[in-house]
Amino acid sequence: MLTASIQDYLNQFFSTKLGQKVVSVQAHAIGGGCINETYRLIINRNLTFFLKINSATKYPQLFDKEKNGLQFLGQANCIRVPTVIDCVQIDNRQILLLEHIEQGIHTEQFWRKFGEQLAALHRKKWLNKIGESLFGLHEDNYIGSLPQYNSQHTSWSEFFIRYRLQPQVKNAIENHSLQKKHTDAFEKLYGRLPGIFDIENSSLLHGDLWSGNFMCNQNAEPVLIDPAIYFGDRSMDLAMTTLFGGFDKQFYESYDYHFPLPKNYREQWDVANLYPLLIHLNLFGPGYLSQIESVLRKYGK
Repeated sequence: MLTASIQDYLNQFFSTKLGQKVVSVQAHAIGGGCINETYRLIINRNLTFFLKINSATKYPQLFDKEKNGLQFLGQANCIRVPTVIDCVQIDNRQILLLEHIEQGIHTEQFWRKFGEQLAALHRKKWLNKIGESLFGLHEDNYIGSLPQYNSQHTSWSEFFIRYRLQPQVKNAIENHSLQKKHTDAFEKLYGRLPGIFDIENSSLLHGDLWSGNFMCNQNAEPVLIDPAIYFGDRSMDLAMTTLFGGFDKQFYESYDYHFPLPKNYREQWDVANLYPLLIHLNLFGPGYLSQIESVLRKYGK
């Protein structure tokens, strides 16, 4: 249920925004993942919005970072994102108010469009003043409930090691989820990374592109939600699409047509998925260890 202070805020916000008296704010709770409360808001029985709430104490500025990510993706003008209506802290709660997206049907046209539009997003690069590709972002953010570090770097392999793998390996060691044999294998893998990843320009990434973080609207258009954006190797997004069952084959064929995949893309995807697997290991426990070990046996020797 919404707290009285949040209810008061919504009444005042929508009265000002709509220029009319708010007669009713109906909040229907819906699934919100691990850390968020989520609601479908119906204002005066005819206007619908989407509301997310979580702890400003446990996850400081998480919704500010999400808002920034959605707006950054929107400005790229490649794939739709929900419009951000408002982002504010009330007491010790932070709220994110978004456009409500009505679900549509995942047609073949949808998957082809999704592949084409993701390829266009991945062609958005970040270069420094002398034309070198930059990896990272202008600010840190979150992936799920964990901090994600985005210090700028001109080497993808070094960025991947320092700001993606090593922080999560450190967390896993401290949580006793990894042992010395695992860290030894990671060290060997680090030396192999320049030979695994092609030298490409950085790509603008969604950053957390699994099946729960996109939608299909009523016009059969893809809509990205819950981003963890940065500029990185495009294999990171593509690899994550395969992590929990994979997307439709039309998606991959369309992407490859518009932005051809490297010959060793399967190898790249295996290694790229170490990052989300480590995230899941640190968040949810040892159920993901065997997948990490499988990749390390293959590439960390």
